[in-house]
Amino acid sequence: TSVAARAVPKVGSCPSGYSTSGDFCSPSSSSSRFAVEKVGSCPSGYSTSGDYCLASSDSSRHAVVKSGSCPSGYSTSGDYCLASR
Repeated sequence: TSVAARAVPKVGSCPSGYSTSGDFCSPSSSSSRFAVEKVGSCPSGYSTSGDYCLASSDSSRHAVVKSGSCPSGYSTSGDYCLASR
């Protein structure tokens, strides 16, 4: 399952493929990749883009910033939780 790009809260500069829209960064096109706020180092399958981590490909697993323990179906990857599939 691929992770679709979605608007993310604006923190610093927007990631590649996103444009500023109010207090958010919105995907500029249908080819924009999923982004998550950068905390520490990016999780496996993601690369740094400004203050964000961008999915390296459409097959990258969904990532969320880790706070406490990861939810069911997710495993720890640094400061993030990555979907098992």
